[in-house]
Amino acid sequence: MEAIDAALPREDGVAIFNRLYLQVTLAVDAASGGTEFEDKPFVDRLDVIFAGLYFAAEATIDSGGDCPIPWRPLVETRSQAREPIQFALAGMAAHINHDLPIAVVTTCEEFGLAPQDESAIHRDYQRVDGLLATVETQVAGWFDTGLIADIEDVTPEATDEALAMWSLAAARDVAWDHAKLLWGLRHAGLIRQGYLDALSRTTELASRAMLV
Repeated sequence: MEAIDAALPREDGVAIFNRLYLQVTLAVDAASGGTEFEDKPFVDRLDVIFAGLYFAAEATIDSGGDCPIPWRPLVETRSQAREPIQFALAGMAAHINHDLPIAVVTTCEEFGLAPQDESAIHRDYQRVDGLLATVETQVAGWFDTGLIADIEDVTPEATDEALAMWSLAAARDVAWDHAKLLWGLRHAGLIRQGYLDALSRTTELASRAMLV
C-alpha cells in the first residue's frame, strides 16, 4: 500500500482509497496489541488473502488487464472531480461487499473450516469489528486534517454526511452472510457462479452510487 501511495498522484481516486486502507490497517494493527484471537493463523491468512484481492484489482491499472467489475466505478472515475470521501467509500464498498466474503471462503477452504456463526473464526471476525469501530470514529478526522486528502479538497459536511450512511461493522456483517451462502454453494457449479456474478453487479451499483 505504501508503494501504491508513492506511485499514484495524490488526488487520484484510487490513491485516496489506498491511503484510507493503509491508515485503517495501521490503526487496527496498533489497536490489536491486547487482543487475543482464538485462531490467529486464520485471522492473519484472511488479512493476506483479503488485501491480495485489492492488490490484484489495482494492478490492472498499469497492466491494462480487465479490472474486476466491483472495482470499475472507482478506477473509471479516479481522475474525475469528486469529494475524496466518495472515492474512499467506493473502494470500501468494492473491497468489503465483494472481496471480503470471497476472502473468507478462500481462507476457510485452506484451513478446512466452515464460516459458521458462533464458531471460533466468527468470534475472531467480530473481534476485528470491535477494533474497526474504534477506527471508524477517526476517519472523518483523517479527511479533515489532510491525512487522507488535501485539506483544500475536502468539504467537511460532505464527509460527515457520507460517513453517516456507512458502517464498517454493518458492511462486514453482510459480507459474513454472503460468505456463508457462498460456502453452502461451493459445490453448486453454475448456481455458485451466478451468485458471484450477481454479487459483483450489485456491488458495482453500490460503488457507483457512492460516486454520484
